[in-house]
This record gives sequence, C-alpha cells and structure tokens, in this order.
Amino acid sequence: MKQEPLLDKINSPEKLKELPLPLLPGLAAEIRERIIEVVNRNGGHMASNLGVVELTIAMHRVFNSPKDQFIWDVGHQCYTHKILTGRNDRFDSIRLKDGLSGFPKRNESKHDIFETGHASTSISAALGLLIGKRLKGEKGKVIAVIGDGAITGGMAFEALNHSGYLRKDLIIIYNDNNMSISKNVGGLSSRSAISKSSSFVSRIAGTRSYQRIRDLIDKGLLSIPFFGYRIFQFVMRMKRGVKAVFLKETIFSELGFEYVGPIDGHSISMLTKVLENVKKLHKPVIVHVVTRKGKGYSKAEENPADYHGVSPIPSPMDSNSFTENTFTSIFGELVLESASKDKNIVVVTAAMGKGTGLNSFQEAFPTRFFDVGIAEQHALTFGAGLAASGLKPVVAIYSTFMQRAVDQLIHDIAIPGFPVVIAMDRSGLVSSDGETHQGAFDISLFRAVPGITIFAPGSAEEFKIMLDYAFSADRPVLFRYPKAECLKGVNGTNLPIVEGRGVFIRKSSGKVLIITVGGLVDEALRSCEILKDQDIETDLYNLRFIKPIDKEYLLDIISEYSYAFMVEEGSRKGGVGEYIASLLLESKSDVLFQHKGIPEEFLTQALRSELLAYCGLDGPGIARFVSQFVVKKILREKDTVCITV
Repeated sequence: MKQEPLLDKINSPEKLKELPLPLLPGLAAEIRERIIEVVNRNGGHMASNLGVVELTIAMHRVFNSPKDQFIWDVGHQCYTHKILTGRNDRFDSIRLKDGLSGFPKRNESKHDIFETGHASTSISAALGLLIGKRLKGEKGKVIAVIGDGAITGGMAFEALNHSGYLRKDLIIIYNDNNMSISKNVGGLSSRSAISKSSSFVSRIAGTRSYQRIRDLIDKGLLSIPFFGYRIFQFVMRMKRGVKAVFLKETIFSELGFEYVGPIDGHSISMLTKVLENVKKLHKPVIVHVVTRKGKGYSKAEENPADYHGVSPIPSPMDSNSFTENTFTSIFGELVLESASKDKNIVVVTAAMGKGTGLNSFQEAFPTRFFDVGIAEQHALTFGAGLAASGLKPVVAIYSTFMQRAVDQLIHDIAIPGFPVVIAMDRSGLVSSDGETHQGAFDISLFRAVPGITIFAPGSAEEFKIMLDYAFSADRPVLFRYPKAECLKGVNGTNLPIVEGRGVFIRKSSGKVLIITVGGLVDEALRSCEILKDQDIETDLYNLRFIKPIDKEYLLDIISEYSYAFMVEEGSRKGGVGEYIASLLLESKSDVLFQHKGIPEEFLTQALRSELLAYCGLDGPGIARFVSQFVVKKILREKDTVCITV
C-alpha cells in the first residue's frame, strides 16, 4: 500500500518530530523527488543534496533548531534543511532571481545561522558560536556538518586543532562520500582509512555510560599513591596503540575529539540513536557518517562529478545557454595543445579539474596533473615550488576562490617572480550562486601587485596568443575570463601581443570611444550597433592587458576623441576605469571620460544575463550609459549657442 504524501504537511522541525519513525524513509523519498524535479529545472547542486537527506532528517529529529545551531560547510547541501524548515512552498524558486538562495541565508530563516558558500569554514564558525553561547550562559548544541572534500582545507585543520584544545562540546558531523566537486584526493579521502570493524566499538564509545565508566577508571588509576600517574600514562599509550592498529581513528583522537563511526548515513534509525547519545556528551565529538553522493538518482550515483552542479534548462534570454565554445573549454583545449609540445607544462587545480575544463589534460597527462583538494593556498605555493624547479605550472582556480590565496600570490609567487600561470575562471558575473560566487574582486585585489601580468582574453584567438605569451614569460601571468561563450573571429584579436597595448576591434571617424577588456567584448560590440542606430558613431578599443598598461600609448589614443567610456566586468572600485581616470587627471586631459563596472554591493543570485542588465553592462545598458552623456553634452552645447546668439 502506497504511503500517503507527507512532505506538504511538514512546515517546521516540530512537525517532523511528530512523524512515527517507520514513515521517515517515505518522507526521504519524497524529498529526493522534490529536489530532483526542481534542480533539473532550475539548476543547482544535485548529488551533494541527495546524499544528505536522511542525515538532515535525523539531525532535525534529534536536535532543536534554532536553539541547537547547524552550520553547513560550503552550504551547497542544505536543500533538505530548507525544505524541512518551512521553505518547501518556495523551493521552486531556489537559485532564481528574487528566490531562495542555494546556500544558507540568515535573512531567509531563523534556522540559517551562518552564511556559507566557500569550503572549510564550518568548524571555525561553529566553535565561535559555541564559545559565544557558553560565555553568555546559554544552552544548546552547535553542530558543524563538513564533507570529506572540505576537510582537506587547511582552515578546517586549524579549527580542529583549536577545538580539541578548548575541549568544549562541539559536535562535528564528518560526511564521508569520497567526493568534493571531483573525486577527492589525500589521506582523509579514502573510506578504508577507518576500518568498518571499528563501527560498533566507536558507537559504544559515544554513549554516556561508556564515558562514565572510562572517567571512573581514569580517576581510579590517578588516585593510586606514587605510581598512579605512571600507570595512567601507560594505559593511555596502550589505548592509543590499539586504536592505531584496529580503529585507525588517531588523527581525531590525538586532536582531542571523541570519535564515533563510521555510521550508515542513510539509516535514519541508526543516525538518530547515535546523535541522541552524542547530544549528551560534554566534550568535542566527531561523528563519521558514510553517505552516497547522488543517493536515489541513478544518474547522479553513477556520475556524481557531473551531477555535483546541474545547469538549468536553457533559456533563450540566458547568456549561459551557450555552445561548447566557452572560455573554459577553449582554455582546456589550449593548455592540452601547449602541453603536447612542451613537456615542462604541468597543471594544478584545487578540486575543480572538471569545472576548469582540464579533464582531457588529466586523461592525456596523468603524471603532470595535480589536484590538491580544496586547498587554494597550497595550490599556489605548490605551483611556486614547481616553477622554482624549472617547470611551467598552470594553476586553475575560480576567481571567487582566488580570494583565499591572496597572500600566497604576493608572498610566494610575485615577490620571487616565479613564472606561474594562474587561470581565474568564473571572473566577473556568475549565474545563480549568489554573493559568495561572484568574481567581482580579482582586478581590485591583484592589479596593485608589482611584477605581474594580468590578461583578459576577448576571443578564442586572443586566448591562444596570450597563453603562448604567458608560457614564454619570465614572471607570473594571470588570466581572468567569465563563465560564458567565447567568441571566435573577432576583428583584431588575432594580432600579436605588444606589452601593455590593446587593439582596436572597431574603428571609424567617430568622436566616441568605448574601452573594454575580456568577456565584455561581445556586449560592447552590441552597444556599438545600438549606438549606430542612434547616429552615434563609436569606436571600440580592447585593452587586452589589465596590467601592465602602456599609459602613454593609451593616453595618445584617448586624446583623439571627445568622449571616452570604460566598461569592465569587475568591481568599479579599484578597477581599470579608476586607473584610467587617474591617468587622465594627471595629464590634465579635457576628454569627457566615464567608467562603469560592477557596483559596490554584493550581488544576489540571478542569471548572468540578468546580472549584466542590472549592472548596465549588457549591450543596451552600455549604449544607454554612452548616449546619456553624449546627448547631454550636445544639448548643452546647442543651448549655449542659442544663448550666445
């Protein structure tokens, strides 16, 4: 007999607690169907969310959110949490403009305690919340849920070390699915690292009765006159030795945590029992939960990497509805082609080999491909070491994650001047993932760093000649490019590289100049056509270089025009436009100059096309930006003439 639908009746954790245990597997199946349906339509994180359905149900059964606080590392696995905390009626809007976020958001619900979007932050945040609670005399537990991919990040180990030292009752659920975006790497990534035979013993160790007996034995040994402390130390060494041989849990135990697991992450009854025991402990605890990424959806189970992030159904209005000729795919092809000719070229990525288009390189040159896990800082300094050895490393990382490795770029690469090529995918405006994933700040962060080159290719041909130039350079070279279609055959972009100089893509006898760079070339070209229909003849200059810029050459070009406009897909503050404005001010130029970029705000989720329109960086927006100043100046001059007459 088919179970009556339950999901529509669950609008809070309290309602979930009222359900009998035998009905919960049916509820889990309904939640999976809901996630699969919506994510296939809207896009989003599929496999990671399907893997934690039962775990999330058990957490909300045992703990009392928001008094007990959940911190989701990365936050990309919080869909079930959102559904169970009163947001099922809005779940159809997830990742859409003005809809639910795909990550925890404090302004959405009292159950979203901490906003996450990048990896390895949950333990630090959870420890801070817990210490705050205890200092204020508040009760309640704090639970961090961290995946085996995120725990490879150095920040997670820093927080584990501090948590064990403080000995507070922090609960860490270690979600072991052997995957991050791509398959995990490193000593903690293998499930065999902790023997399944330890499961029963470690579950007993997580009970209060076991803890009481152990405390009594410890106190009894220490109370023995003269020899008690020595006997206690001997027993502790013996216990650690046994754990090292049989339980393999010493990495957590040595850090001061009680270890419980591994637990079947898809058994609600077992998860509930274990979490109820753990909730009663007054010391830091690691609960090791084994889940299957993509659980319940055969396509995602068979290929969790492809179903980590699912693209939405294509829409004619979305600039993400592109062909296979994306900047990402072109980059992957060009690096593979270059590496086929030069055996010194090696590739480093931080758990995003597929996302950065490097799968083919990995297959062709497995010994020259290094996935370091979710460890961007290590990736850059590792790349510096490779360069110091005489190799030509390419480090491929999303722009938003490069924010995490600013010090490594400056200290380990730029100061010694190592020739590392850094490819920043997803620069500029990024669809659907919201504030944490926008690539708005890389220009502002890195333009000030001495001794580096920053390129922004505007076409496939330009990408190739820039990459060839980078491999022959004797200094660090950064590339920035968007998650968008990469044009081919754009006028001028196949010309040779001249240090610090760009190329004209469109040139006439007009008095209006648009300056742009990289991923906005196509939108700037559209704006020129729109302006032409308004009888405003416009030239288009592609900078190519974000750094260095031949300032005398650029000033000479601008001086030929009455109006100059800079448009860039990066933060307006600290961007190239501000730099050009300062040059014109220093040179006392009388050219009317204006610049436009991403405004000084954290942009919420929307399609890239919608974000471009919001920022006024799409073709029509750029045309409006230009025409309003040109038309105003013309009208003002006409008014002046009339008054003079």
